[in-house]
This record gives sequence, C-alpha cells and structure tokens, in this order.
Amino acid sequence: MRVGEVDDRLGWNRGRLQRIEGNRWTLPDPSYIRDLLRLYDADQNEQDELLDLAQHGRARLWWRDYAADKNDEARVFENEFPGFENDATRISTYMPLVIPGLLQTRPYGEALMQVGPRPPTWRERALEARLRRQQILDRDDGTAPRLITVITEASLMYRWGTKADRQDQIEHLISMSRRPNVELRLLRFEDGPHPGMSSLINIFEFPDDDQDPSVVYLENDTAIQEVTRAEDVRAYTATFGRIRQAALASSTTTAYFEKLVETLE
Repeated sequence: MRVGEVDDRLGWNRGRLQRIEGNRWTLPDPSYIRDLLRLYDADQNEQDELLDLAQHGRARLWWRDYAADKNDEARVFENEFPGFENDATRISTYMPLVIPGLLQTRPYGEALMQVGPRPPTWRERALEARLRRQQILDRDDGTAPRLITVITEASLMYRWGTKADRQDQIEHLISMSRRPNVELRLLRFEDGPHPGMSSLINIFEFPDDDQDPSVVYLENDTAIQEVTRAEDVRAYTATFGRIRQAALASSTTTAYFEKLVETLE
C-alpha cells in the first residue's frame, strides 16, 4: 500500500504518514497509531504493545531539558549519553583519576566543576544533571542497572573541600558498594601499573544485544565521545575486563574504604 493511499484511506491530509515515517513530528499521537494499527490488521497484542510504546514516547525525557540548542553555552548533553545510561541493564565504568559521576557526592561534583573549563552557568546545570542521573541506581521497580565500577587510589587522594566532605564521599562509596546491584573495585598504587592507565570508559549494555548492541562513551573535560563500531566496542569491553581483573575484589575494596575513612587527612 502506497503512502498516499494510506493517507487517503484514513482521511488524512497527504504527507502525514510520510512525516511519521520520517520521524518529522513532535510527539506520537496515539490516535494516529490506532488508525494505522486498524488499517494494517494488527492483532490485539501488537496493538497493546505499540500503543503502550506511543504513550511512553509522549513523556518528555528529563535530559532533554539539558540538551538545548547547540549554540547555548549552558547545554550539558550533546549526544544520547544519558538516554543510553538510563536504558542500560549493565553499566561498566572506569576513570583513572576521578570518581565516576554516578557515585559522586554533591560537594565532590562541585569541586570538580570549579576547576573545569566551562562557564558558571554550565557548571550549575551540569551538576544538576549529574545528580539526576544517579537516580537510576535507586529505581525499585526492577529496572535499576547493574553498575560495575573500577576506581583508582589516585582518585581518592586529592585534597579538595573539607576533611568532612572527603570523608562523606568515602562513606558514600562504602554505602553504594554494599548495594546488590553495585560492584565497586579499587586499583591501588602498590599494585603497580595496570591496564587502561589513561582510559576513560563507560560501557552500556542492553537486554537484547542483537537489537540494541552495546555502546561505549569516552569522557574528557570538554566532550563525551560516542563509540558504536562493533570492533571498537569489543576492544574497549576487553580493556575494561582486564582493568576489572587487575583491581581488588569488591569485599576487599569496601574494607579499604572503611579503613581510609578513619585515616583520611
């Protein structure tokens, strides 16, 4: 059935279906979906599933508020990083010198923002967005992702804020490390050089790898780079596996944090 014929049979203005298929509409209207499902004789299960997807599609995604026009200096997200993070069932993260954003306290995040190259307006919005991202770990409906994070001893040794601020950050890591969906591992100075000395890796994995293949993001001070080529994703996944193997076990890492919070200066 031709596009124009579908418009005619549904009594639509010519071009509506073409706009829908080209994703050139603002929000999916459920009535349009129902009309198309009836025309194409979709069974009840298909109708229910697609209408549910359309309804969810009408909800505004929170991170869109932080992805304004590309010329806006306060724009925080320039790609689909927060969307992939939100939908992932497993997140693997490693940063050699910084505690990953999903595990940062507000004072730690503020300290990092202060030394960054971005303007104050961006820093404030970026911190809001970072704290909002952390809420995925608190979901209690069975959709909270499994978080596997490797951090380094170096990221814990910098002097920033007050001693109480630094202790609170360590206490937060202890608390998070005890969650069933969080695996936190540490790379120590005394264990010497390790794989990924200069890598900054975020790997997002999804329930159906055939339909939604894993994606990698690499972060730096000014941008977040998306990596989707299958060969590159496999290489970064293998690198993260070696980093994880080189780190302390989860229970030993938690014990290290407990000792550190008492001796931190």
